[in-house]
Amino acid sequence: MQLNTYLTFAGNCREAFEFYRSVFGGEFETMQTFGDGPPDMGVPEELKAQVMHVSLSIGDSTLMGSDTGPGSPGVVMGSNFQISVTPDSRDEADRLFAALSDGGTVGQAMEEMFWGDYFGTCDDQYGIRWMINHSAGT
Repeated sequence: MQLNTYLTFAGNCREAFEFYRSVFGGEFETMQTFGDGPPDMGVPEELKAQVMHVSLSIGDSTLMGSDTGPGSPGVVMGSNFQISVTPDSRDEADRLFAALSDGGTVGQAMEEMFWGDYFGTCDDQYGIRWMINHSAGT
């Protein structure tokens, strides 16, 4: 299992991650825009160049991020992060999601996503945001 930090930006994610790359070095593992998503996402033309997902390896960890995207709530600076968990199995993903969302709120129920992974989000009972993402390749 791996824990990583996921940052959310209000349209300047690419700029921020170019800065982080200049500080920490390395290359982006992933850089996808909202325009790279499936057509049924209904992304307005002006948002298609914004970052849907970026990941940058820093040592043994990965810093990840995105812009808010269509239909997302605005960014509140200082609380614009989530903890991303990558469990080793789908069963472990379900267990973690059930435990973390108990007494909290479900943002997106666990389901198969267009990028091929099993994914869900929730806020725990303490207000911490979690992303559970089991990769189909593991």
